[in-house]
Amino acid sequence: MKLHATRLAALTVAAAAFLAAANASAFSPADMVGAKVKRSDVVLAAQPKKPPQRYWRTKVRFRTNEAPGTVIVDTNNKYLYYIDGPNRATRYGIGVGREGFGWSGVVKVGRKAEWPSWTPPAEMRQRERAKGRILPITQEGGIDNPLGARALYLYKGGRDTIFRIHGTNLPWTIGQNMSSGCIRMMNEDVEHLYDRAPIGTKVIVIGPGNKQGDVSYDDRGVDIFRHIFGG
Repeated sequence: MKLHATRLAALTVAAAAFLAAANASAFSPADMVGAKVKRSDVVLAAQPKKPPQRYWRTKVRFRTNEAPGTVIVDTNNKYLYYIDGPNRATRYGIGVGREGFGWSGVVKVGRKAEWPSWTPPAEMRQRERAKGRILPITQEGGIDNPLGARALYLYKGGRDTIFRIHGTNLPWTIGQNMSSGCIRMMNEDVEHLYDRAPIGTKVIVIGPGNKQGDVSYDDRGVDIFRHIFGG
């Protein structure tokens, strides 16, 4: 009996030491020197609701005359396409401008930022103040920032249009008309696009006014072979 009690006590001490080591390892800060901060590096207590599955990122068969590396934004159907190559593209779900804030045109990515700060335009602050909502002059980047994890700033003729392609901390709004003209993506999607679209990328926004001109494209549905075999 005494031997059994001694063994049990030893096992208890060993288990306690193991758990202490495991907990110390689990809560030790990761070495983030030189690492990019991803949306997945930020752990939220409650995971936000995703939009309907039709707006999830997918590889599609895509026919167009535009060159690989071009971005086409279809504001009517709430999709953004990154042209991967001949007859193929990556399709992302997006949120777009509400009524009166839609736009169209051909622009370029003029600047990019990770976890960008947000400086709402003066007219937006004035408009929201009339509704009783006070916006900050500038809000630093972070998980509660309306621009989300990444922002691609859209320029026309070398000048900032004030429109952006950016992330959102409200992913369930993807597929809806809720912004003041900017193009919103889920944070994991805007991170994916950010890594692929360099400064200078051509962006065609199809929307009200038809200022983008004639753009030929055809989304022919999910590319089953690419999903199975990659590429």
